[in-house]
Amino acid sequence: MTPDPYAWIEESLATIHRADWYRTVQTLSDRPGATVVLAGREVINFASNDYLGLAGDERLIAAATAATRELGTGSTGSRLLSGHRQLHRDLEKAIASLKQTEDAIVFSSGYLANLGAIASVVGKRDLILSDQYNHSSLKNGAILSGATITEYPHCDVVALKTQLSQQRQNYRRCLIITDSVFSMDGDLCPLPTLLAIAEEFNCMLLVDEAHATGVMGQTGAGCVEFFGCTGKQLIQIGTLSKALGSLGGYVAGNAHLIDFLRNRAPTWIYTTGLSPADTAAALAAIQIVQQEPQRRMQLWHNVEYLKNFMQQQLPQLKLLPTESPILCFQLPSPSDALQVGKQLKDAGIFAPAIRPPTVPTSRIRISVMATHQTKHIEALVAALKNQNLV
Repeated sequence: MTPDPYAWIEESLATIHRADWYRTVQTLSDRPGATVVLAGREVINFASNDYLGLAGDERLIAAATAATRELGTGSTGSRLLSGHRQLHRDLEKAIASLKQTEDAIVFSSGYLANLGAIASVVGKRDLILSDQYNHSSLKNGAILSGATITEYPHCDVVALKTQLSQQRQNYRRCLIITDSVFSMDGDLCPLPTLLAIAEEFNCMLLVDEAHATGVMGQTGAGCVEFFGCTGKQLIQIGTLSKALGSLGGYVAGNAHLIDFLRNRAPTWIYTTGLSPADTAAALAAIQIVQQEPQRRMQLWHNVEYLKNFMQQQLPQLKLLPTESPILCFQLPSPSDALQVGKQLKDAGIFAPAIRPPTVPTSRIRISVMATHQTKHIEALVAALKNQNLV
């Protein structure tokens, strides 16, 4: 009998099941918000990256609807062929204004932005230094580039300097890549120190602001603004799909960089442009971020209230260090994390387990939104307390 060349797939799935790494989708049946309907039941939503609560905002919906009526449902082609609309350029100018950079370029997802940017600025003769906890898109962009990749321990600037001292002279160009807010821990990269190291060793620095855009900094421009590094020479990546409530990604930086990416980034050149609806929604979101700082202030009020209330009610629960709206606590195993996630869901709280290989250690990830009410936060803490989860 001829062997089945696909038999390994079933065996691999069995291994995933045994490790408690198996994943399935969870269907939401209404608009995004502080509460959502999950499997026919309303639960309080602590699983979303919709930090400002804009994904269900009527103004974004109206902008997306108007753009669809005027321009249709799809861009129909690459931006360099039939897919470019003035709306795309308006969004890029708005991003550059928010980030206070010379220009910006919009990709069809944040993942594509990282793949395209990294693979364009370095190649086989170059070196990449990558934070150990970087997002998958950063890591895969590094692989796609063909450059030599060295990971440094999470936020360990001493190790980074040591690695550069030993390796930098052997390569043409060097790129340091890092998240600004680490999505599964909630902590921040040491950006000012990274910039100083990049300058010392003649390196480029790429920082992914996916979880910082709209959230961090006085105007919501991100960690670059938060750390007082606006105007510094670096490559800024971000998404439109988290605090900005839409879909897509961007790169912001100096005009030469952006022009270069238009000519060399394969994930921009060979991909259909962002849909009119997504583009218009993101543009409306940036306007709201700039005009309504109180929304961001409410987010940070909620974050501090939750931290303080948890410390008061659950002093034994140790959160990972965080300076963002992402709060995590670790659990001994994937099965423990799954059990805690189920108990929370039974109590009306949507805060699912995060397990390897996404993270090195299993955990519950709590994501705070500006639209959470005090009663939502107190219900979360009560669920943690009443279910004897710690």
